[in-house]
Amino acid sequence: MNFPSTMTEALAKFCLSYLFISFVLSNDYQTEATNIGDSKVISIGAIIDVNSRVGKEQQVAMDIAAQSYNNTSKTHRLALYFQEPTKDPFSPTSFAEEMIKKQKVQVIVGMHTWTEAASVAELGRQTQVPIISFAAPTITPPMMPTSWPFLVRLANNGTAYVKCVADLVHAYSWQRVVVIYEDDATNGGDYGMLTLLSEALQDVGSMIEYRLALPSTSYLPNPGEFIREELFNLIENTQSRVFIVLQSSLEMVIQVFKEASQIGLVDKESAWIIPESITNLLDSVNKSAISYMEGALGIKTYYSENVSKYQYFEAQFRQSFRAKYPEEDNRNPGFYALQAYDSIKIIAQAVGRMAGGDGGGSKTLLTEILSSNFLGLSGEIQFGDGQLLQNLTLRVVNVDRKSYRELDFWTPEHGFTTSLPTEPSNSTSRNTESLRGVVIWPGQLQRVPKGWNLPTKQKKMRIAVPGRTSFSKFVKVDYDENENTYKFSGFCIEIFERVLGLLEYDLPYDYYPINGTYNDLVQLVYNKTFDAVVGDMTLIAERLQYVDFTVPYAESGLSMIVTEKSEESAWMFMKPFTWQMWVATGAILIYTMLVVWYLEREPNPEFHGNWKSQISTALNFTFSSLFFAHREKMYSNLSRVVMVTWLFLVLILNSSYTASLSSMLTVQRLQPNVTDIEWLKKNNMKIGCDGDSFIRTYLEKVEGFLPENIVNVNNEDSYVDVFKNFSIAAAFLELPYEKVYISKYCKGFSGSTPTTRFGGLGFMFQKGSPVTKDISKAILQLLEQGELNRLEEKWLDHAGQCSNNLSSASTESLKLGSFWVLYVISGGTSTICFLLSTIQSLKSRQTPQDEAQEGNGKPWDESPWRRVVIIAKKIYSKKYNKASNAQDVTDCSSRWDISSTHTPEHRLATAPQLQEIITVSSPPTVTTDNS
Repeated sequence: MNFPSTMTEALAKFCLSYLFISFVLSNDYQTEATNIGDSKVISIGAIIDVNSRVGKEQQVAMDIAAQSYNNTSKTHRLALYFQEPTKDPFSPTSFAEEMIKKQKVQVIVGMHTWTEAASVAELGRQTQVPIISFAAPTITPPMMPTSWPFLVRLANNGTAYVKCVADLVHAYSWQRVVVIYEDDATNGGDYGMLTLLSEALQDVGSMIEYRLALPSTSYLPNPGEFIREELFNLIENTQSRVFIVLQSSLEMVIQVFKEASQIGLVDKESAWIIPESITNLLDSVNKSAISYMEGALGIKTYYSENVSKYQYFEAQFRQSFRAKYPEEDNRNPGFYALQAYDSIKIIAQAVGRMAGGDGGGSKTLLTEILSSNFLGLSGEIQFGDGQLLQNLTLRVVNVDRKSYRELDFWTPEHGFTTSLPTEPSNSTSRNTESLRGVVIWPGQLQRVPKGWNLPTKQKKMRIAVPGRTSFSKFVKVDYDENENTYKFSGFCIEIFERVLGLLEYDLPYDYYPINGTYNDLVQLVYNKTFDAVVGDMTLIAERLQYVDFTVPYAESGLSMIVTEKSEESAWMFMKPFTWQMWVATGAILIYTMLVVWYLEREPNPEFHGNWKSQISTALNFTFSSLFFAHREKMYSNLSRVVMVTWLFLVLILNSSYTASLSSMLTVQRLQPNVTDIEWLKKNNMKIGCDGDSFIRTYLEKVEGFLPENIVNVNNEDSYVDVFKNFSIAAAFLELPYEKVYISKYCKGFSGSTPTTRFGGLGFMFQKGSPVTKDISKAILQLLEQGELNRLEEKWLDHAGQCSNNLSSASTESLKLGSFWVLYVISGGTSTICFLLSTIQSLKSRQTPQDEAQEGNGKPWDESPWRRVVIIAKKIYSKKYNKASNAQDVTDCSSRWDISSTHTPEHRLATAPQLQEIITVSSPPTVTTDNS
């Protein structure tokens, strides 16, 4: 067994202590502390692998911590016992049991893996000995503090590390990754870490494509050969080149990188992320081992190297490590050395707090350990429920040649930052988009690797192309017998080739014609027979479960094509105007007629006579004005104003009506034979569609058509035939196909506006392919430059072949909204003239007696009935005045007159024969005198 190194002056005391402990053990006397003179010895068992680099660092760091305490404490001494090296996975438990029984250790520290810690924790529960573990479970069971109350975990679980890895994957837009881990009885397969990583990657839109589990190198007779074969299998079965190494031994990681470098996996377009357990050793491992990992990203626990206590410890460590292990080249302490130093310091401080009392027992020691609160070399030391509580800060590093470069910090609250966060943040925003530090990738690549097995000239991308399509404008495959090759052309092919010209890298490819359904093409990409499909593939939700699509380069929707018939209607003359226009025109006509009658009924002799005669004259006058054929003379200036605005309105309406009716009668109007899908289903009508596409399934499951009523149509020319022989009543096509069909067969067919939208036409790639994102970006560039519209006009729209799409050439009826201002002007003018005439009549017919009465009385003193009678009296007295007004009217001349003069005889003949005089007395009595 290995005893701790002590100072020379204390060697004699420790020898006496050992003899005294041996004496006690021989008498089977159990005690918790042993007195050596005036000091009590606290025995500490350390379960570490002293043959490994990590174990060597931990041993030296623990010796330094114990030595430092023993030099200053006068009441207690710390004695360390280290585990004998062995390959037995159950040796930590047996050795811990042996130390508890024989050496009477009060505390056990160490256990680098959780499997070891769990087994020793159970022993600690049974013996009530505190266990300080350097490992923690990835997922902490909620009942752990109750099940193992004496277990103290001086480590963080893997949650923070996993989230940091997921943020790295998200920052560089890698969608699929390969996970490599060491699976043996020591680490239990790291299945908890795998579960957390899978969930974290899903949260950022990525996934694990392949899991490579490797046994421990100690179980392999030839580790290099075995790992090489596994990596070759990985190459054959995966496309992803983003490798995440989970918790593994240093020997395993070095061997993996060595073999991967030899077969070209640590090269351009690949990315590697090494685990925290390895990154924490980069300060201490051999430089030649680091060279295999050049370009890899690592995540390490951050600790400050600028504080004086670390610098003092580092000097002590380098000196002690050189003396104890002169064969080791690198003498710098790693994170695990700091962790081991802090574990002994925790025990030392707990013992120091117990020194004032009677020493207490194991439970008191456990309580003091859990109450620790100080800043250690590895970070802040504070516990909660037996777990280390730390505001964990990680540091992303980049392996460069035989060393590494530190990049960004990472915290759960802030994400990636260039400077160390000093205070916790309440903000919910985190930077997970990019690292600001410059990364040197494998193969000295300056840009972010795609993380995908990109095609090369030796191994080109295999692209499947639909060999049979309903519409050759999209994809056309011709076989050249002379050259024994296939020629590919069409709308989709030209877009794809334009897109490749916008990429920042070469993408060698070969086309392969496939005569299958579109679902067959999806399956061929899903099972990795082909890398992509270029053709008229529609983006739908079901297909996205198996493949990835680019952004659509053409919109898509369900359109219905039907035959058309000529429209014949006896009421065609009514269609130039909407019904609102007809109502408004009739209303303004009647209103104008009434206003003209009111203004002309007294001065104009044409408007005299009985009521029927007056209405007949007014109607004849107004209607004849519609055709500018009125003959009546206008006597009132206000009437002339009304007629000017009315005739202007009539002029505009006549011109618009004539133009619209001419257009409707000149252009042939067609009406579709079928306008409603429900009518087709109700009458069990036959419909046609492309049987190779998803449309048939959609019509059956979503629209509810019977399978026997759906007819498969092979190509665009066949649609004409099935329509002619009445095999179908309607055809259902996607919107791009409908455009091509209508542009070619515009006479006799019409297409409905799509009411159902699909995802559009796009290019299809394997799930997780980074090429998808680049192609999508290039498609958007073509769209913004207008290239897609020009290509669509070139291949899909043929205006020259069909000058007019007759189904859309119908002239719409004129609406009231285009003329309402004219109606308002005409109606408003008539109203104003009516009011002016009424006011003028009232003023001109007011007698001196009325003026005297108005002067003596107040208008509001008169009753409403009296005011109405006065107004009526004045209106009717004006009507039958035959002297003054007749002379004034005959002097007026107008451009509306047919004859310019009227003889006095005529005025005499048309004068009224009866004058009514209405005398108003006190209401409500009214007296009328006739003379």
